[in-house]
This record gives sequence, structure tokens and C-alpha cells, in this order.
Amino acid sequence: MVVGDVVCTFCGSLCDDLEVELEGGSIRGVRRACAVGRAKFLAARDTASPSINGQPASPEAALEEAARLLLRAGYPLIYGLSTIPAEAQKEAIALAELLGANIDSTSSHCHGPSTMARQQTGLPTCSLGEAKNRADLVVFWGSNPAESSPRHFVRYSVGARGLLTPQGRKDRTVVVVDVRPTATARLADEFLQIAPGQDYEALTVLRALVKGVAVEGRHPAGVPVERWARLAELMKKCRYGAVFFGMGLTMSRGREANLELLLTLVKELNAYTRFHALPMRGHGNVAGSENVLAWQTGFPFGVNFSAGYPRFNPGEFTAVDLLARGEVDACLVIGADPAAHLPGTCVRHLASIPVIVIDPHPNLTASLARVTIPVAPAGVAAAGTFYRMDNVPLRAKKLVDLGLPSDEEVLRRLRERIARAEDRQRSHY
Repeated sequence: MVVGDVVCTFCGSLCDDLEVELEGGSIRGVRRACAVGRAKFLAARDTASPSINGQPASPEAALEEAARLLLRAGYPLIYGLSTIPAEAQKEAIALAELLGANIDSTSSHCHGPSTMARQQTGLPTCSLGEAKNRADLVVFWGSNPAESSPRHFVRYSVGARGLLTPQGRKDRTVVVVDVRPTATARLADEFLQIAPGQDYEALTVLRALVKGVAVEGRHPAGVPVERWARLAELMKKCRYGAVFFGMGLTMSRGREANLELLLTLVKELNAYTRFHALPMRGHGNVAGSENVLAWQTGFPFGVNFSAGYPRFNPGEFTAVDLLARGEVDACLVIGADPAAHLPGTCVRHLASIPVIVIDPHPNLTASLARVTIPVAPAGVAAAGTFYRMDNVPLRAKKLVDLGLPSDEEVLRRLRERIARAEDRQRSHY
């Protein structure tokens, strides 16, 4: 049997045109997916079991131990959320509220600065479908989708054939701004290699040139001023422009200030033509984590419930900062692998406190966890809602049954167990 219109939840592109071949309750083949997406489907199988202190345990025992560790904690952290469905994210937020915990997603140290910039300037944006159908100028700034989102080119940007771009690549001019040559830069019509940490200067120069203001200096941000002037003219004279920005902007010197300038530039370009900006989000549902957190708490990441109501303060309640300062005394990780990606100071503190990992696959964080609970991989063995990088929600299907609970089910059972324990505790007083 072949199932069509399958959503791949690997990256923020959420390609929804896949075809999956099923035979005997297993996945036998995947069509149209990139190599990583195909591997995600073909590798899905029930190979793990719950564990406590590295020893196999029953699901009930693992849940009981996880509840005990979280109840004993004075200042716990729930972290991750970026690869699980919106329904599970909602359960994680309810659990954080019940515990008076901190809750944060991977967004806080990848595209968190762009979200903070949006709070100041707004986001002049569009859907990926609109960029596909209309954009004749595509700019990638600090992003490398050729490697991070392999099908982005053919589905939405460079080679995609649309209503006003029927010839795909031939109907578009592609510009890349980055600190080094990348796979994406090699496919561009124009590549501007700027000096590291000079994005703010480059964007300031572009804003001035768009407005017709003379710029002093021959090589601002390490690029001849004539090339910046040519890019400014391309931006003003295109029919429809789209700039896809990535972590090269959010994680370099300037961070949210870089994004405030870029988004301001895009707004100003709309005095001459149509121009929009879109973030290149990495994980399959990191955009969903911000949407669901904002829907439930009013804040997009780094939310604290210790006062009995949600509070937001990046730098105080965000995961990297909490762990680096050694403040949290227990951590529930779901939909992330912080031991593989966070700074060493954070990982060392994780190794010193009780860690609970809920994940479909063994990972580095699981190797230091007190409790591990395997779950069904979303979009393969569990259904759910995922938000594409342009904030369009898509429904991921359940294709096979691996005999594992979903993220949502495990979080709900954990929350209910903790709520009962707290009720019993209150009844003793």
C-alpha cells in the first residue's frame, strides 16, 4: 500500500508531498524525501525500552520514577519541544505550570533573537507558497538550506516553479550573504562574503543605499561598496523579493539587533516593491513550540511558572542561562538533545542533576539520564500538528504502529500522576 501526501517532520520545511510504501505494517520505501528524511522513516522501529539508572524498567516504573524526581525538585526545567507535535507541547506546558517549573525550547538559543526582534519591529512576512509563486529575487542571509533543508530549493525557493515563476530557477536571481562559501553560495548568482560579525554594518549600509544616502568607506563589512549598491538596486527593482535569514544572523555579533535592522530594511523596501522576510527554522516543530507557548502563556520561549503565573525574561529563564548558572535541580528533556548541542558548562550541570529523557531514539543526553522513556516517532508512528517554518500548521500522519506511546500520551500520564501525588500530599495537611 502507498500512502500519499505524507509530511516529513525532519526539518522546518515540512515537505508534505512524500509517498510512503507500507508492507506488513512496516515502511518499505519512501519517495520524494531527501536522504535525511528518508532515513527518518526507514529507521523507525521499536528497539528501545524504558530505563532507570541505565537498567531496563517497565513503562509504569519509569513514569513513577520520573514523577518522583520532578516532585522532589525545587526548581525544575522542561526543555526541548522542537520535534514533538503541538498537542504534546501543550501537555508539556500544562506540566510546567503544575510543577511551577521553567519551560524552554531550542528556539531560545537558535532563532530566539529573531523572535525578540519581531517583538520590536514586527515581521513583514509571507508563506512559503507565496515566495514560491511570486519571488523573482531570493536572498539567503546567514543560512545554508542546501545542507540544512535539502528540499527547500525545489519546493519553495530557488528552483520551484510557481504561478509567476513558471521557469523556476531561470525566473529568479539568487543572492547569498554569508561569512564563508557554502553549498548554497555555490548556486547563487551573487555571493557577498562579509567579514565575521559585520552583519550589522552590512545591513546599515544597505539601508542607506536603498534610501539613496552616500556611504563612506570602500569595503564596508569586507565587501566593495559597489557590490552593496548593486544589491540595493536589485532589491528595489525586483517584482517580489524574499529574504530567508538563518542562524548566521541570530548567533553572530549583534544577535537580535541584526534582525531588527534586517526586518526594518524589508519594511522600507516595500516603499519600492513587494518584499518579505522568512526565518529558516531548523527542527520540524520549533516554530510550533513558539506558537503553542505564546498561545498558552503569552510568551514564545523561556517561560517561568515559579510565581504561579507565566513570566518571560530571556537571559534569566532560558535554558542555557539556567543550566550555566547551575540553578535548576532537575530537567525533563523532550524533543531535543542538549548534551550534544549546549555549551560544556550546561552539559556538566545536566550530568550532576536528575535528568529524564522522553525521546524515540537513544541520544547523548539519554546516556546521562536517570530515566529514559521511549516514545513513538511523530509523523511516523504517531499523528500530530506541526508548524512549518512560515507558521503554517500541517497535520502529520500515523503510518505504522510500533507499540509505543506518543509524546502527548506520556506527558499526559506523567502530569496526571504528579497531580494525584500532589493531591494526596495536600490531603495530609
